[in-house]
Amino acid sequence: MYFKQIGKYVKRNVVLYIMGFSLFFTGCMFYSMAGSIPPHIKSIAIPLLENETAEFGVAEDITDGLIEEFTQENILRVVDFNLAHSALQGKVIKIADGPHTFNQDEVVSEYRYSITLQLEWNDLVKGETLITKKYTAWGAYGLSGDISTDGIDNDGDGKIDELDDDEFGEPRAFATQVAVRKIAEDILNDIVSTW
Repeated sequence: MYFKQIGKYVKRNVVLYIMGFSLFFTGCMFYSMAGSIPPHIKSIAIPLLENETAEFGVAEDITDGLIEEFTQENILRVVDFNLAHSALQGKVIKIADGPHTFNQDEVVSEYRYSITLQLEWNDLVKGETLITKKYTAWGAYGLSGDISTDGIDNDGDGKIDELDDDEFGEPRAFATQVAVRKIAEDILNDIVSTW
């Protein structure tokens, strides 16, 4: 009787240990496969994008925005091209800025400013292109001049005006920042999920 109880106890603990180890190992394997970057890539360079649009200064603004987002997320160190293990390179291929929503009097109440980029993430160590993709994102604005009281969800986060503490500034410039931030988030997601 005593040995039967010990046998049940041992079997139960062995099963629990095996299950725990399996879950731990599977979780680690999933994490390392889904959320890692090639181990030799620790840094990224983001040189000035080319500008294929007629909009002056847009490449500089978008490049600066991408650098800022990558620096804040800190997934890869942003460094000079000569020191980088990888590089995010590309061009601004389209800027669209036009009416999106009309009120009942058929007057424009919301404009959408959208940016389309063609980008590549290149492994500078192995000389390989890891991602080639077109990215498009938008920000919204009105003509009131004050995005904190325009009644528009300028950044698409489901909050408007006084309920959204990050809606402030010049409307079109803010819409540009929102579009750049969304593109940077998409790029970061692609970089992390590719590996």
